[in-house]
Amino acid sequence: MKGIASRDALVAYLDEFLGTAAWSDKSLNGLQVEGAERVRLVALATDTAQATIDMAIEAGAQMMVAHHGLFWGSVEPVTGPLRSRLASLLRADVSLYVSHLPLDAHAEVGNNAVLARLLELRDQEPFGAWGSGSIGVMGRLPERLDRAGLAARLEALLGARPEILPFGPDAIVRVAVVSGAAADLIPDAAAAGVDAFVTGETSHTAVHQARERRLNVLFAGHYATETLGVRALGDHLAERFGLETLFLDVPTGF
Repeated sequence: MKGIASRDALVAYLDEFLGTAAWSDKSLNGLQVEGAERVRLVALATDTAQATIDMAIEAGAQMMVAHHGLFWGSVEPVTGPLRSRLASLLRADVSLYVSHLPLDAHAEVGNNAVLARLLELRDQEPFGAWGSGSIGVMGRLPERLDRAGLAARLEALLGARPEILPFGPDAIVRVAVVSGAAADLIPDAAAAGVDAFVTGETSHTAVHQARERRLNVLFAGHYATETLGVRALGDHLAERFGLETLFLDVPTGF
């Protein structure tokens, strides 16, 4: 039989476990919407969208944990889609807890730590400086791969075909990974001496940045690279608190 936890105990645990207060972030991390005091089912999602909120409510969740939340550091009028999302959560008494950069960077359940484990990277080091910490990981593949081989491995792991900027060596050993939208870290990846940089989504300027630095860059999907942390966090909460957890999968194609 699954357990029940108090909302406040879960929030306090997540704040401490994820190191929420240590991160300067445009996202308002932590509890964004207060719901039911007792939690039996936690629904986890990459995005706090109307679709995922509706799925959480239909499943009977008392709490949502998401990577991308509703509030991003500026005051917004509560109108349109934001009003609809908030109203849905409040009517159903569903809490919303959000973890953006803390979940990217976490050493156990972070998006990048999980992807590095799936790729079996060895001799791992922090990569992608942010404030006093790092959000990504770099290391060595267990065996040398060519570009197509690394792309195929990522597609098998994430379910999305990467786009490739093939400007580095065809033989790839050293890889850096940063989930989501991190094309601006291409210069850092080149300076670190990796053969390939894996991130989520591309940008117009990334082509020139990668070509001029002779670096392979693989864009494996913003959504696909950022399902890993919430899934792992759900497994952790299920084990730690005996709660029922559910991942809400709503791919965006990007």
